[in-house]
Amino acid sequence: MSIFGVFSEKECVERVKEYIANGAVVLDVRTDAEWDEGHTASAEHIVLNFIPDEIETVKGWNKPVIAVCRSGARSQQATDFLKAKGVDAINGGPWQNVDQYI
Repeated sequence: MSIFGVFSEKECVERVKEYIANGAVVLDVRTDAEWDEGHTASAEHIVLNFIPDEIETVKGWNKPVIAVCRSGARSQQATDFLKAKGVDAINGGPWQNVDQYI
């Protein structure tokens, strides 16, 4: 199964566009070194391992979240955790996939 799970790539692109239109925050969960190599200008950056410590910060945004990383695996972990904590979140996959719609 792809990072898109049960959704097709087209359906995922449409969800990302919908979330962006609704003011979603792009949350980049890559390492500091990866972030420094390039990122979406408006993205927030919290390394995956620190998301549990920063959950109140994320909730304080009061916005939906599009989690991104390098391949989609870490952003899926972040999405699963955020959803379990009551945050409206989706996995955007690789950050460049979302960046092109910002």
